[in-house]
Amino acid sequence: MGPVLAGVAQLLALMAALALVYVPLGSYMARVYSSDRHWRVERWIYKGIGANPDAEMRWAAYLRGVLAFSAAGVLFLYLLQRLQGSLPGSLGFSSIAPAQAFNTAASFVTNTNWQSYSGEQAMGHVVQTAGLAVQNFVSAAVGMAVAVALVRGFARSRTGELGNFWADLVRGTVRVLVPVAAVAAVVLVACGALQNFSGIHEVGQLMGGSQAWNGGAVASQEAIKELGTNGGGYFNANSAHPFENPTPFTNLFEIFLILVIPLSLTRTFGVMVGSVKQGYAILATMVTIWAGFAALMMWTEFAHHGPALQAAGGAMEGKEARFGVGASSIFAVSTTLTSTGAVDSFHSSFTGLGGGITMLGMMLGEIAPGGVGSGLYGMLIMAIIAVFIAGLMVGRTPEYLGKKIGSREIKLAACYILITPALVLVFTSASLALPTPPHSMLNSGAHGFSEVLYAFTSASNNNGSAFAGLNANTDWFNTTTGLAMLLGRFLPMIFVLALAGSLAGQRPVPATAGTLRTEKPLFSGLLVGAILIVTGLTYFPALALGPLAEGLA
Repeated sequence: MGPVLAGVAQLLALMAALALVYVPLGSYMARVYSSDRHWRVERWIYKGIGANPDAEMRWAAYLRGVLAFSAAGVLFLYLLQRLQGSLPGSLGFSSIAPAQAFNTAASFVTNTNWQSYSGEQAMGHVVQTAGLAVQNFVSAAVGMAVAVALVRGFARSRTGELGNFWADLVRGTVRVLVPVAAVAAVVLVACGALQNFSGIHEVGQLMGGSQAWNGGAVASQEAIKELGTNGGGYFNANSAHPFENPTPFTNLFEIFLILVIPLSLTRTFGVMVGSVKQGYAILATMVTIWAGFAALMMWTEFAHHGPALQAAGGAMEGKEARFGVGASSIFAVSTTLTSTGAVDSFHSSFTGLGGGITMLGMMLGEIAPGGVGSGLYGMLIMAIIAVFIAGLMVGRTPEYLGKKIGSREIKLAACYILITPALVLVFTSASLALPTPPHSMLNSGAHGFSEVLYAFTSASNNNGSAFAGLNANTDWFNTTTGLAMLLGRFLPMIFVLALAGSLAGQRPVPATAGTLRTEKPLFSGLLVGAILIVTGLTYFPALALGPLAEGLA
């Protein structure tokens, strides 16, 4: 089997596996967030944190819960890193410097997992497991909770109540993320991933000398890293490291974990609003963009320009031989179209156009299928924009799922889609205009520009992957990317929850002959067009200076 055919076969196998679990997992999550019963372990948690899980919250109270919990997470993780040198299980590593500790705390709490450090050379067992791995669970659960709150905004009427944040947080963690991640970790261990708490070992090398390696609870962290669309690896090489991702099967399995919850949440959405067809319309939009990007990426990386690429069977620079071009392309598209940021190859070594595709995937807002929770609420925001555009074209008040899209709703949706591009472009411009930050660039010209643009695109969209050539471990980049991650995570959540509260307070509008049928393929096509035009073209001038200029050179 040739490398191109192998890549296509893996893509089809992945789609079949996702289709197999779509209905049962999506329906299960709908029951989780709709249930009025609490498990015993959940009651213990509520008692421990002093929360009443049965108290309904309006959008402002729900937001306060999100912000308070996340602020506590940032503070705890920051202090844990600053005290690492005094903690047991530190493997002899010193405490993390203030700017880097802030960056890492902001990174993991915002579900970004941007890493300006080498995990095997900086973080001990306590920080990795009690700090980073814990945030991998709860940051994903926060995103799911906000998405469910927006879905309730569509499903409810004449009330401002959106559920209870603490109940949604705990249920998402206990009933969804923990059990699925536990099964995934067992699969990874069975396939050769590392799972221990060993110390540092000196390992001999074939060419002489030795290299130091430390063990760790790698498989368990790898499972939730992918399942929660987090992305922060135990080792600096991330999912290209054989301890994290040993075989072609585990590589495909990890892509499956990245996509399974964001895609299945569209089923959850359809069940909770009382129309599974609406969920299928959102799913079709996500899959169309994802499959299109995967096909385009494989085409750019398999294109044979010159004898070296012909002999290698594609652009193999920066890619693991055990995965090849096809699997690496699928992984790169999946990790940048979600908020994962894990890598099994190095995006800076992709072709010029291939690197541009990874950037464009993040620039779309990471909504196809996006991060756990954030992908669904981002796509629903774009659905509102698409409905508004359609309403302008036919001259009637736009409606979506029986709710009128008035001036308040469209202003909140517009603020949501504008905040991230503003962060990306402002921080990129400042970094290139000041004298010191460009010294962190490994390359000059279009590729060097792409390194900085990629960094802030990744941080502001809460992705976490990097263009490898940029030295981000400086006070400037640690601080600015940390701020971009916090603002890029929580400012959009403010607009999402305010929109949810506005929708929940409306009376439902009965469908008429003039109502736009949002469950039809025509609407999915309109939604794809709106995403590509409204968000994608926002970045076209910046892309023209970086990856497009490099790819066309």
